[in-house]
Amino acid sequence: VHLQESGGGLVETGGSLRLSCAPSKSVFGANDMGWYRQVPGHTRELVASITKDGDAKYGDSVKGRFTISRDYFKHTVALQMNSLQHGDTAIYYCYGDVIEHQWTGWDVLWGQGTQVNVSS
Repeated sequence: VHLQESGGGLVETGGSLRLSCAPSKSVFGANDMGWYRQVPGHTRELVASITKDGDAKYGDSVKGRFTISRDYFKHTVALQMNSLQHGDTAIYYCYGDVIEHQWTGWDVLWGQGTQVNVSS
């Protein structure tokens, strides 16, 4: 099983995008899920995370503009990005602490990344 992102693309400054992330097949459960982003040549930074209890955390640069949500039945996570700025341009990666079957262990899975470009 792996995670699959969708929803990236090109948007103008001030616009909005919604990213989605889902397991490639049905899984038994998920704990923390979230999003990181990375600009080439820079370290990966946390954008937002959400626990299985619904507690959300955001990176300082996106607070008030981005909203993370999850579907507790499908074990998917989404990121609504509003008021996008040129500095939000990056590759966005979703991750999830997932258990595939009741009898398997927990694994932290990552998506392959989706490109977000915000024109200045």
